[in-house]
Amino acid sequence: MDTIAQSKANVPEAEGLPRKITAGGTAYHEVGIGEPLVLIHGVGMRLEAWLPQIAAFSGSHRVIAVDMPGHGESRSLPAGSRLEAFVDWFGGFLDEMALDAANVAGHSMGALVAGGAAATFGERIRRVAYLNGVYRRDSEAKAAVLARAAAIPVTGVDKEGPLLRWFGDDAQSATARELTRNWLGLVDPQGYATAYAAFAGGDETYADRWPQVLVPALFLTGSDDPNSTPQMAEQMAAAAPRGWVRIVEGHRHMVNLTAPEIVNELLAEWLSCGEDAR
Repeated sequence: MDTIAQSKANVPEAEGLPRKITAGGTAYHEVGIGEPLVLIHGVGMRLEAWLPQIAAFSGSHRVIAVDMPGHGESRSLPAGSRLEAFVDWFGGFLDEMALDAANVAGHSMGALVAGGAAATFGERIRRVAYLNGVYRRDSEAKAAVLARAAAIPVTGVDKEGPLLRWFGDDAQSATARELTRNWLGLVDPQGYATAYAAFAGGDETYADRWPQVLVPALFLTGSDDPNSTPQMAEQMAAAAPRGWVRIVEGHRHMVNLTAPEIVNELLAEWLSCGEDAR
């Protein structure tokens, strides 16, 4: 396990980015030219959650940040949709964008989708980056996330609980915390409930498939992330033939926002990894 020291956050302002919408109802922001890099955010967020990465890689790649179903301006999937339906949605989005091969980075729920895509779509996924993603939760964590999912239709979107889990109290995280609070306040409750239920039940859906994922696979999380733990990242990297781990010391769940310089360096390392060799 490689542990990376904490860095000062440098998060861009949360200006809404212009979007295009596919015929299938998926909203996305595209900028730059070159090898495609597709970014998938997590539950409750929107494509602006990738602002530091969009800024960093649009000079070298064709960056496509997508609103997950029921988030931002993307059409929702039917209530009760499981993780497989989100992976199918992503495959349809690749079809609509005429992407025969792409690098895919996902965060949290987006990591589950990215991992499912790597397990399902073969050589169409050139590289996969799994940021702050879960893997085979223990019984206590499983019970807690299922309880949160069951409560959403009754209590609505919890805007404070995630902030307590995702961020520390340090001043460094203050800007990212406020951006995240704002994005949680904008999310569609039904879209959020559907995605969260898929997230809660999806930690084992593709867990056995990592040995068949033959592309370069980066597993990255924060040392203090209580849910997407370093141990999970280590287990997945050990299972993936070309997987490796990077742990950002002193950070929690929203590591791409709280440590953007470090995360961008690690993503650049991943993108430079040859497809025929680590």
